[in-house]
Amino acid sequence: MRRQKNSFGKLVIFLVLAIVIAAAVFVYFSPQFEKESPKITTENSLYWNGKDKLTISLYDDSGIKSYSAYYVSNNGPVVINNQKLSSKQTNVTFNLGDIRLDPNAKSVKIIIEVTDRSNWNFFQGNSVSKEFILEVDRKRPVANVITNSYNIRQGGSAAVVVEVKDENLSDKYITFNNEYRFELIPYKKENFYMAIIAWPVWEEEFSRVNLVAIDKANNKTISKVPLYIKDLKIKNDKIKISKDFVEKISIPVLQKSDYEVPTNSVDIFLKQNKELRLNNVATIKKASVENMSREQVEKFTLKPFLRLTGSKTFAGFAERRHYYYEGEKIDEAWHLGMDWASIKHANINISNPGKVIYNDYLGIYGNTLIIDHGYGVQSLYAHTSKSFVQTSEDVKAGDKIATTGSSGAVFGDHLHFGVLVQGIEVNPLEWMDRNWIKTRITNILQEADYAIKSSDK
Repeated sequence: MRRQKNSFGKLVIFLVLAIVIAAAVFVYFSPQFEKESPKITTENSLYWNGKDKLTISLYDDSGIKSYSAYYVSNNGPVVINNQKLSSKQTNVTFNLGDIRLDPNAKSVKIIIEVTDRSNWNFFQGNSVSKEFILEVDRKRPVANVITNSYNIRQGGSAAVVVEVKDENLSDKYITFNNEYRFELIPYKKENFYMAIIAWPVWEEEFSRVNLVAIDKANNKTISKVPLYIKDLKIKNDKIKISKDFVEKISIPVLQKSDYEVPTNSVDIFLKQNKELRLNNVATIKKASVENMSREQVEKFTLKPFLRLTGSKTFAGFAERRHYYYEGEKIDEAWHLGMDWASIKHANINISNPGKVIYNDYLGIYGNTLIIDHGYGVQSLYAHTSKSFVQTSEDVKAGDKIATTGSSGAVFGDHLHFGVLVQGIEVNPLEWMDRNWIKTRITNILQEADYAIKSSDK
């Protein structure tokens, strides 16, 4: 009898222990008892201008149960946000309320406390507290236009020299029509910058060019770059597209570019002339901006670009091409460079030293090279047959870099020559004109030199 009681007692103890262990395992591994503390992040930098809303983001798998936000004043903590949530929300974003600081305050301490809905910690949940210091910066950056070209033509270029400074500077750039961004390149000394900017030929309207400077507290200064504008005479061309062109040119170009080929001739040409063209232009822009030199400029040494030796011009910049198939207009596009032709496989020699930043097959452009010459200016050579340089190679003025060809969306052997300003093809004729370079670029930079020297006094 005693043995039976002992056996029964041991069984009860075993069962109790088993239940306790099972419960402990369940609690330890159950999502309802998760042990991770909530995560707190700020969507702003740790700089504040005293006006913008400060955004706080909270996250927890089990859901946010409650949160509080304080700032520390001279009189102690001041509650600026305090919430208890009635429903489960794994992501919570809120803005801090009014923070009233002394006008001369340089910083403020923020405290965020958060508790989740986990049953861990005896059903009290996981809690976390985070403190961070906001640096208060109410002063806008200095952003002055020192000098700039007198005017700019549609499809053309202009030079700008500016002064930008702020102890917490975050970003600085020049915009065209608030749509196109041009990077600033260090010029001569600290806080001074230069840029060559472009008016994209396809943008008929000129709104304004702005210098923009933003600091880490999101204080922003916008200064207008004063430019007079000049019209561009545009030539319209009517080009007939044949079935032979589609079969011999468009289809191979699409196939080599890994594009699916539609079933009818019009769709094939449109895919090549619209979709592939847009992709090719985007590739040029990306390669140009990502690989352009941003080293400090001490002197402008770019010389006029020279035409292909012994060549004739078969197409010019800013020709508006209207494409027809069997008498019906099907598309239109800008021609963005100069087309020169002489003999088959003619030598291509460059006019200015630089670095090869692109050397590859590029759809409608065919085998293409881009040379960076500094200042955000590059030269482009398309439809080549053979290259004699490698990507990242430094080249000298006069070097033979390639031979002309008929690669890409063309029938005959020729060179498409283009000039890029931060990835945008501009009018090459300006950059082939010694007087234009002197009056629109070189003289502008020299004029800025005097202003920069006087800043030392």
